[in-house]
Amino acid sequence: MSAPAEQEFTTEVAASVELCFATITDFKRYPEWFSSVESTKVVARYPDGLAKRVALRVNMKLKTIGYVLEYAYGQPTRLTWNAVAGDLESIEGSYVFEKLGPKRTRVTCRQAVAIGFWVPGPLRALIEHQALKQSVLEFKAAAEKAAKASAPRRRAQK
Repeated sequence: MSAPAEQEFTTEVAASVELCFATITDFKRYPEWFSSVESTKVVARYPDGLAKRVALRVNMKLKTIGYVLEYAYGQPTRLTWNAVAGDLESIEGSYVFEKLGPKRTRVTCRQAVAIGFWVPGPLRALIEHQALKQSVLEFKAAAEKAAKASAPRRRAQK
């Protein structure tokens, strides 16, 4: 068994806290913008409609794996998750959204993963850090794209 390796990555996003939260909780769209996510399926919801459990299929380059994450929310500034089933030994993580301005958010993602199969330590740490960084930057791009799409269009002056 492997010990969980905790990683963290922070960036600023040109989108509101609310839009960041809406983007990260729109699980059906993950395959559109998370390059490693092949598929998602919400398997349980809370009474308010937010996803409670989500099954994911992820291409880790070394192999494709599946797992189910259970989510908890501190809407709209936080969500946490942990693995409840699947190919990985364990996953725990969180996204925290900190308002910097009306349309500016500091986003911090933390994740501790125990993959459950052997990968050399330094290589594993590099892969996990790069995967986390890439996923946060892909989230940033999706949130900023949504922010641009929802911005009111200026009318041409006559």
